[in-house]
Amino acid sequence: MAKSIRKRKNLFKALGPGILFASTAIGVSHLVQRTQAGADYGFALLWAVILANLFKYPFFEYGSRYANATGTTLIDGYRKMGKWVLAIYFLINILSTFLVIAAVGFVTSGFMQNLFGIENSNLTTLLLFGICSLILISGKYNVLDKLIKILGIVLLITTVFAVTLTFLKGPQGDLGLWSKSWFPDSTMGVFFLLALMGWMPTALDISAWSSLWIIEKEKSTGYKPSMKETLFDFNFGYLSTAFLSICFVGLGAFILFGTGEELANGAAGFASGIVGLYTNTMGQWAYPIIASCAFSIMFSTCITVIDGYSRSTEKIVELFRKDAGSDIAKPNFWSSYRFMIILSSLSGMSLIFLFQNSDFGMKGLVNIATTMSFIVAPFVAIFNVLLVRKRNLGEFAPPLWMRILSYLGILFLTGFTVYFLMLKFGLIV
Repeated sequence: MAKSIRKRKNLFKALGPGILFASTAIGVSHLVQRTQAGADYGFALLWAVILANLFKYPFFEYGSRYANATGTTLIDGYRKMGKWVLAIYFLINILSTFLVIAAVGFVTSGFMQNLFGIENSNLTTLLLFGICSLILISGKYNVLDKLIKILGIVLLITTVFAVTLTFLKGPQGDLGLWSKSWFPDSTMGVFFLLALMGWMPTALDISAWSSLWIIEKEKSTGYKPSMKETLFDFNFGYLSTAFLSICFVGLGAFILFGTGEELANGAAGFASGIVGLYTNTMGQWAYPIIASCAFSIMFSTCITVIDGYSRSTEKIVELFRKDAGSDIAKPNFWSSYRFMIILSSLSGMSLIFLFQNSDFGMKGLVNIATTMSFIVAPFVAIFNVLLVRKRNLGEFAPPLWMRILSYLGILFLTGFTVYFLMLKFGLIV
């Protein structure tokens, strides 16, 4: 009995990085992309959601596996592979920092406007990034870890309840949920398909964040989890995001597909439309509850993304400074976690201010960010596979079925990326 209780306590100690991962994935990718897929295509693109979750799984899992086995992060592993690998990841990280934080912040500010009735979008954006930055600078990992656990559980319960009621009520449109072609027949449709899979369940370069959070979790708790505990934490977070991604496709399909109604392009209007999906099913009484939950999960995604990019950029800069012969033990504000938070927040806000009043709008910015994430995914996938070979991890190397799934995943990601680039440059029609 005592042994069983101790195991549960240790498992709870290990929980955290996987939930942070889930919080990063659930947000723009689910609330925006998955809902839009269901609203525009019914269940026709469900195959893409399922395959992207399946084929990306190993590359995300390797972040947790590598950190537990080596006690270091994937970014440390990239440096061991060569300076050129770290340089490529640095470029990917910088591009993603601007686009991803802006896309997530754009959507979150809309839900903040919707919840609190703030009309000034500039004020909302400043408040959002200011609050996120202050929380991270003051509390770092511990505050983030506790906050996300609560918000993630609330969203999971609320979404499952809403989806259950929606399915019982039945489709609201006059078209069959499988009536659309399984593969988009237009260039814009293909671009949306790539954007859909780009953040399914999230951007692949974020796989390094799990390793960063695991190392930070060990430092803050003083507990070194077993490989089994670490992978349980990751799998719990990953399977939750995969399940919810299908739920959000279902919400969009059952409530919007075939009705002629569309979700607005503006952040505030889109947020109101998403909350309306829930209240149409659950009743108007649920509006304040749903609006609060939706904002909470987007806020958790926003703060997690700022933390992840700040933490990864700090680590990359640290390794570059070490290669240059700098004393990394000596405090340096310009390469510190706090400075990276400020830099990340400013970069995200600058893009939001640039696009918020344009016709391009929130959805355009999100589509660019998600498409770019898909294009760079094969590089990160290959790096991760090389890092978890048996000569690096020994007994903790992934099993044969996982390696086979990795190779299939690389083919999947590379094939679609090549197809997209050929379509983009007019090499195929």
